[in-house]
Amino acid sequence: MIAYLKGEVVEIEEEKLILECGNIGYNIFMPASALDGTLRPGQEVKIHTHLHVREDAMQLYGFLTRDDLKMFRMLLGVSGIGPKAALGILSGLSADELRFAVLSDDVKTISRAPGVGKKTAQKMILELKDKLDLQEAFDTKTMHVQEASQTETGDLVDAKKEAVQALTALGYSGSEALRAVKQVDVTSHMNVEEILKLALKKMNF
Repeated sequence: MIAYLKGEVVEIEEEKLILECGNIGYNIFMPASALDGTLRPGQEVKIHTHLHVREDAMQLYGFLTRDDLKMFRMLLGVSGIGPKAALGILSGLSADELRFAVLSDDVKTISRAPGVGKKTAQKMILELKDKLDLQEAFDTKTMHVQEASQTETGDLVDAKKEAVQALTALGYSGSEALRAVKQVDVTSHMNVEEILKLALKKMNF
């Protein structure tokens, strides 16, 4: 019904914000990661939304990217996970981290999300794994890296991607490998081996 809303942030609360759009103030529930310093009152922003309808209420859930919205809707497809639980998961894990965790059967990482126990994490992996593709997950992550840092060359992005793949081949989970490579202060002259060596130090820290 509502694909997105574009307007001014009026107020930020613990779990939601008020967005003024066309002289109407919308209550929009959002992940904690978006409300914790990313947005501020007075800011113009575009929020991708999902309208959740219940017998006693209509609630808007919002995300800064379409990718986050897509992952939110995938989580809603898991039996036993409602919108509040899905929002909590995306408050603790990014969409990229969640994809890699599911694809690598990383129950430990998923269980870090608020309100998610081991059984729920296993259920998520079981029900979502067939809906995700490893190559697509890498391509999406690469796209996000490029968007975040337009100064990186294609060769450098490829080197970081290969370093993640090398770490997963060594037995680390996809989410652990991704996190370690992200922590490396990569410079333009580095090759795969150098990135991998520094990432392994992060693993063993």
